Amino acid sequence: METLGVLALLLLGVSAVVSTELPAPRIKSIQTLNTNYTLRWEWDGGPDSGDVTFTAEYLARFKIKKSRKYNWTTVCPATSDLYCDFTAENLYYYGIWILHVRAQNGSLASSWAEVQFCPDRDAAIGPPSAVVLSPVKGLLQVAISDPVSHRNASMKDLAQDMYYVIQYWKEPLETQTPDNLTTRNNLVILPDLESWTWYCVRVQSRYDFYDKASAFSPTYCEQTDGQMPYWQIFLYFLLSLALSFLCVLGFSLCFMKSFKVVKNIFYPSIPLPTHIQEYLCDSPGSDMPALLTTEPEAELCCDRLDVLTPDAMIKDVVMEIHAPPQDLEDESRNFIRHNSGDSGVYSSEEGSGQNSRALERGEEVKLEKMGRISFRAEPAERTQDIGV
Repeated sequence: METLGVLALLLLGVSAVVSTELPAPRIKSIQTLNTNYTLRWEWDGGPDSGDVTFTAEYLARFKIKKSRKYNWTTVCPATSDLYCDFTAENLYYYGIWILHVRAQNGSLASSWAEVQFCPDRDAAIGPPSAVVLSPVKGLLQVAISDPVSHRNASMKDLAQDMYYVIQYWKEPLETQTPDNLTTRNNLVILPDLESWTWYCVRVQSRYDFYDKASAFSPTYCEQTDGQMPYWQIFLYFLLSLALSFLCVLGFSLCFMKSFKVVKNIFYPSIPLPTHIQEYLCDSPGSDMPALLTTEPEAELCCDRLDVLTPDAMIKDVVMEIHAPPQDLEDESRNFIRHNSGDSGVYSSEEGSGQNSRALERGEEVKLEKMGRISFRAEPAERTQDIGV
């Protein structure tokens, strides 16, 4: 009986210990691309899992065989995330590594969940980092940039047997099957293409040693070039000729319009009335306007004279008006011309006054010589008479 009691107590203690131990995480996957590695796991610890943290470590597999003392390298200590990034650890690409993770909550800890990982075998390769298309003599040249590691180095340095599969087709894709071209080169010219046609291209990376194939790169489209047809050259020539003609015609019309406007401003097409032309010009056929009063008009200006006879009865009075002497006329003209620059109006008045006084003196002398009449000039009673 005592033995049975002791066994019962031992079983109860073992069950209590098991019930208080945390469950181990379950590794979900290793997300890889080139040399980027991320370990992901799942864990369901029940309602008391809020304060649980996780620790992830790694170790090279060959070290486990040599010694039982393992120096694990901790990457993510006490993290609450369900993943751990091993990219910065620079794991050797051809080596085999042991990755493990466990859960912990205070003094409680779960067992380790581990996985074996070889980058050369397990890591996925990515598509080309860049693809550039350019037309060359009716064909397409494809420039491929290698996929790169997290250190921005070419993946061909790690996977030396990597090559590319180029798929290309003529738009639209629904009417045909894409053509495939396999190459290890980074610069390829696609053969058997039609001129002046749109083609689309995408590239895939492949590594046959572990049967790896990347996703396809984005699709790029480009039009091929070629020799221009003769009818198209002739059409472009006609279009350029028509445009040149229109430009010359438009320039000519603008020039003629401007010329007409300028001509109408300085030489109007509607002539002035005849009486205005005679007033402005010396003669009807002259284009030079007469700004000053003409000399003949100044000579014809005279005053009216009252003539008295001794008999106080005048039957026949004859008054003749003669032009002044030539020397007096020249003197008057010179006087008018010399003073026209200072004041045109005063010059005309002074010249007209001198001519009038000269006419009066000439008539008085003539009448006194005749002896027939005696006259007396009464300036106060004179009235001005203008003769043309």
